[in-house]
Amino acid sequence: MTKDSDFLANLTDFLYPRHRYYGEFKPEYLVFNSNLQEFSQRVNYICNLQTAGKLSPEDAYTQIKMLWKQLKTAKKQLEV
Repeated sequence: MTKDSDFLANLTDFLYPRHRYYGEFKPEYLVFNSNLQEFSQRVNYICNLQTAGKLSPEDAYTQIKMLWKQLKTAKKQLEV
């Protein structure tokens, strides 16, 4: 069982890498940094899907625009 959980943990780390935060420590900065990393990762996936022909340019644009609005909303809510 631990072999499977180790595999899944390694797979998750590979698919969703997280990097350390080096900025000024405030909880809202840390949360925003996490949101920013997630935004970056999702945009990367969308771009790869569009490049591979699995997603139309219009759909890719729409999805990225939606993610950007979510990031802006999170920034305003955190007052960063």
